[in-house]
Amino acid sequence: MKLWKTILAAAVLSLAAGTSAFAARTDLVIGIPLEPPHLDPTAGAAAAIDEVLYANVFEGLTRIGPNGEVLPDLAESWTISDDGKVYTFKLHTGVKFHDGTDFDAADVKFSLDRARADNSVNAQKVLFAAIDKVDVVDPATVKVTLKNPQGSFLYNMGWGDAVIVAPESADTNKEKPIGTGPFKFQSWAKGSSITLVKSDNYWGTPASLDKAEFRIVPDAAAYVPALLSGDIQAFPFFDADSVAQVKDDPRFKVVIGATEGETILSINNKKPPFDKLQVRQAISYALDRKAIIDGASAGLGQPIGSHMSPANKDYVDLTGRYPHDVAKAKELLKEAGLENGFKATLKLPPPTYARLGGEIIASQLRDVGIDLEIIPVEWAQWLDQVFTKKDYDLTIVSHTEPNDIDIYSRKDYYFNYDNPAFDKVIADLGVTSDEAKRKELLGQAQKILADDAVVGFLYELPKIGVWDARLQGLWENAPIQANDLTKVKWSE
Repeated sequence: MKLWKTILAAAVLSLAAGTSAFAARTDLVIGIPLEPPHLDPTAGAAAAIDEVLYANVFEGLTRIGPNGEVLPDLAESWTISDDGKVYTFKLHTGVKFHDGTDFDAADVKFSLDRARADNSVNAQKVLFAAIDKVDVVDPATVKVTLKNPQGSFLYNMGWGDAVIVAPESADTNKEKPIGTGPFKFQSWAKGSSITLVKSDNYWGTPASLDKAEFRIVPDAAAYVPALLSGDIQAFPFFDADSVAQVKDDPRFKVVIGATEGETILSINNKKPPFDKLQVRQAISYALDRKAIIDGASAGLGQPIGSHMSPANKDYVDLTGRYPHDVAKAKELLKEAGLENGFKATLKLPPPTYARLGGEIIASQLRDVGIDLEIIPVEWAQWLDQVFTKKDYDLTIVSHTEPNDIDIYSRKDYYFNYDNPAFDKVIADLGVTSDEAKRKELLGQAQKILADDAVVGFLYELPKIGVWDARLQGLWENAPIQANDLTKVKWSE
C-alpha cells in the first residue's frame, strides 16, 4: 500500500510538473544596446530612457501606437474648441501612481507647467511652447488653452517627454521612476540591467508579463550567443550584420520594420570651415549613400535626402539632390578656398551604425581631401560633448524622435544652424492645422535643409527585431522610441 501511494504521489507530481512546463511564461529578458543615463523621460534626450520606460512605467494624456497613431491614455477622451485653441481632457478615474498616491487633473497641470517652465530641463521643451495655460476644472477634467492652434498638439502629448509625473516623486524619478503604467520599477543594476515588474493596482488592462528585465548589451557580437543560449529572448533593435546568423533559425522571428530614425552625418554649422555652404555641399557630394547603407546597415536602410522618414505621408524624395560626385565635391572645396583639403574630427557614439558608418564616411571624405580623425566616444560623452556643449566637427547619430524636423530651427541645438527662412516655415507650421497646407510647409522645410546641406543625410535606420518565435506583441515598427510591453505575451 505504501509503495502504491508513493507511485501515485510521484505521478501527481509529474503531472503537475508537466502542466507547469506547458504553461505560458510570464518573464522576459530584453537586450538593449545602450544604458539610459537616468530614468526620467521628462529630463533627458537619450532614446534609451524611453526605450525602457515609455508606456511601461510612465503614461501621458495620449500615447503613440505601434503604427504612429494617436491613442487615448490617461485621458479617456477630449474635446477641441471651434477655434482649435482649447483642449478639454476627460481623465480616467481611480488611477494611482506606483507609490499609492492618486492621479488626477492636478498632476496633469503640474507636469505640463513643469515641462514648459523657464527652468525646465525637458529635452523637448518646444513641445509645450504653444501652451498658454493649464486649468484644473475638476479632479477628472483638465483644460489646456493654447496660444494658437497647433495641428500636432495631441501627437505631441503622446511623446515620452510629455508623460505625467507626480509632484511627490518628480524630483527622484531619475533613480526611482514612479508612474501610472502597467509595470513598476523594481531595480537598476548599473551597467547591467533594469528590471520592471507587473503593477498590481494598474487602472487599465493588466500586463501579461509579471517581470521584464532590460539587459544592457553594448557589444553587438554578444547578441547571437545570448539568443542561442536563451539568456536573452528578444532584441527589439538587433545588429544588422548579425541577422544572417539567425534569419533561418525557426526558433526566432526576424522582423524588418520602419523607424523614425534619420541617420545623419551631423555638421557643426558655425565652426569653420563648415560655416561655408560650399564645404557642406562638398561633403554631401562626397557621400556614397549606397556604400554607407550596405556597410553600416547590411543594405537595409532607406536612403534619405532630408530630415523626414520615407514612411511619412509628407515625405519628399530629395535623394537626387546630391548624387555621389567626387569631382563636384573637389570643385566646391576649391571654390571655398580649400583646394588642398583640410583636417577635422569625427566623434562616433557606440551604436554599430555609427562606428561602421564612420569608417566608411572617413574613407569617402578622404577621397576629396578631407582628412578625418575618428574619435570614439561613449554615449554619456556624446551627450555631454556633442549634444550639450557642441564640441565637435562631425558626428553620426540617428535622430529617432518622431516628426522632429523642427529641431533645425532651435537656436541652441547642436547643429548650430540658423536660417530665418526655415524658421519662418516652422513657425507657420506650428499654427497650421489644415493638412494640405501642413504638407506644403513640410515640403518647403525639407527642401531648404537639403539646399543648405545642413547635415549629410544618409538613411532611415531600419528597425531589425529578433526575438523568440513564441513571443507575441512586440512592435514591428518604431514610430517612436519605445519597447512597449503592454501587449507582449508568450504563446502557450
